[in-house]
Amino acid sequence: MKTAQYNRPDFIANDPICIPHGFKKKQDIEIAAFFAAILAWGQRKTIINKCNELMDRMDNSPHDFICGHSEEELRSLLGFKHRTFNDTDLLYFVAFFQQHYQVSDSLETAFLAPGDESQIAYIPGAEVETVPLIERSLNHFRSYFFSLPDFPRRTIKHISSPLQKSTCKRLNMFLRWMVRKDEHGVDFGIWSRLTPADLICPCDVHVDRVARRLDLIERKQTDWRTAVELTEELRKFDPLDPVKYDFALFGMGVEEKLSSIIL
Repeated sequence: MKTAQYNRPDFIANDPICIPHGFKKKQDIEIAAFFAAILAWGQRKTIINKCNELMDRMDNSPHDFICGHSEEELRSLLGFKHRTFNDTDLLYFVAFFQQHYQVSDSLETAFLAPGDESQIAYIPGAEVETVPLIERSLNHFRSYFFSLPDFPRRTIKHISSPLQKSTCKRLNMFLRWMVRKDEHGVDFGIWSRLTPADLICPCDVHVDRVARRLDLIERKQTDWRTAVELTEELRKFDPLDPVKYDFALFGMGVEEKLSSIIL
């Protein structure tokens, strides 16, 4: 099974998820994972190097740095850049995290829209909600993330949402890391208010290409509805944990030519 082949600890070292795996404290894991997901653009080796650089700039203690940095320490972030993400964006991210952790001990609450705090949106066999919980969560998160006054307009492009018809690949990957639980130790499963059944499959170019070859996607364009369509197809294999197949789809897209494939 391709899922088992890629969903194993060996996968961690060469993937951006190795960044949060370097931490034990919950808030450090959340922050490191969020940056690793947002910066997951380009070659994985480069992404990992830039994430390590960023963690070094935060003294490898991102939660303590964000909540207690001095102005001089904050200046240590100046000059950081990865592709179109620069220090202007980074300073706003730090400001958002600092405000959020003053009122909550977990980033999970940032993804819970009012009224969703105790809801489970997807129940196998039940009617699917018009607006799935994750869609509401991502739309709420983007609005909340940019709720600080005078946020840089240039930074908006780094946080997507279904309202922009984005696949939300990076945020869906981050949510997979935080929410999904299994015995293989790749994903963290440190959040509990969202469930693995609620998740939407991260849909990047590799996953999209393989999924289309397997007839898991019919929609011609690649957008939010495409990611939902793919996830609904994966739920036919496992309604409680559809996103576990992300490992196989991504791994085959990066490393293999398609021939005889079993998810």
